[in-house]
Amino acid sequence: MSAVQNITILGATGSIGASTLEVIGRHPDRFRVVALAAHRRADELAELCRRFRPDYACLVDVSRISQLRERLAAYGVPARVVGGEAGLLEVASLPDVDCVVAAIVGAAGLSATLAAARTGKKLLLANKEALVSAGPVFMETVRASGAMLLPIDSEHNAIFQCLPPFASGGLAARGIRRILLTGSGGPFRARPRAELHRVTPDEACAHPNWVMGRKISVDSATMMNKALEIVEAHWLFGANPQQIQVVVHPQSVVHSMVEYADGSVIAQLGHPDMRTPIAQALAFPERIEAGVSSLDLFRIRTLTFEQPDFERFPALRLGYEALQNGGSAPAILNAANEVAVAAFLDRRLPFLRITAVIEETLASVPASALASLEDVLAADALARIRACQIVTSLNSNAA
Repeated sequence: MSAVQNITILGATGSIGASTLEVIGRHPDRFRVVALAAHRRADELAELCRRFRPDYACLVDVSRISQLRERLAAYGVPARVVGGEAGLLEVASLPDVDCVVAAIVGAAGLSATLAAARTGKKLLLANKEALVSAGPVFMETVRASGAMLLPIDSEHNAIFQCLPPFASGGLAARGIRRILLTGSGGPFRARPRAELHRVTPDEACAHPNWVMGRKISVDSATMMNKALEIVEAHWLFGANPQQIQVVVHPQSVVHSMVEYADGSVIAQLGHPDMRTPIAQALAFPERIEAGVSSLDLFRIRTLTFEQPDFERFPALRLGYEALQNGGSAPAILNAANEVAVAAFLDRRLPFLRITAVIEETLASVPASALASLEDVLAADALARIRACQIVTSLNSNAA
């Protein structure tokens, strides 16, 4: 890799953004930050701009734009400040950028991620909801633009590393039987279900292995993150539901596996550290140092694998069903989950009712075909309205 890559990071103040910037900071000869975008953390974004001196700084929450400008002026950073959805789309589509890191949590990042895909650039995807909600639209955009799509969530990046290079077609045509998608089982894997009625948001966000944002931490606790990743794996790798097997792996050392037709199983192992997949994708097809220590197998000693309990984690069943139903069903699944998780984090919904809200929303909002971004946004909005109604009804009944 001889030329310096110009980078835009969407979601710069989140955990993925922080890990990406840490890797970039180790290799100033390889990467240059052109634009940083965040939702509302003006002070944190200004500090990142002070360190990395981007040309653009974007804050989606326009009410904090003046705060950002004041901080940048105090730091002597001459970055152009843009804001709102329009500003986010602008930095996602900058012509002088080589690589866009899409790390905005949830459906909020969908439009900007699609905008980045339309430019035909290298796109590092951490925003799984873009594929879950808009799979057919998103992948058609990638194909039409010629964008290079590289997953940087740990599981799908692991699968990518285990696949044969430069192969095309479905899994069977590539000599692959199935994908083994690992998940830790979250903080409540072994806790009696009767105790989960009283789970607090702080408990749900205390992941045993990974340091993540609150929303994705709750998704890990319900295993909805695996449900979303089932759909994501379908679109990324051309896998049908029968070719995707979820495996509970409490140590989070094996990040996923690929089983081949000859019986070989290739796995990617590493510490549970997002800098590894991010570094792999940033430097692809080369490898660079990420600041991650060597894996000490003698210290780990034992790796265990368990079959997932679909009764304990009904979100997994909902993920498979949504993928099987197709159309807007995954978008409905994702939107209802975002509403339910937000209600739980606000202490308006018990933990065990999260998946109940999602299931009722899926049952009451009919799935439809997706041909455009407008179709996706319409399905997302309808699902959110219905999920909010269900949460309100549950609260009324509880009172």
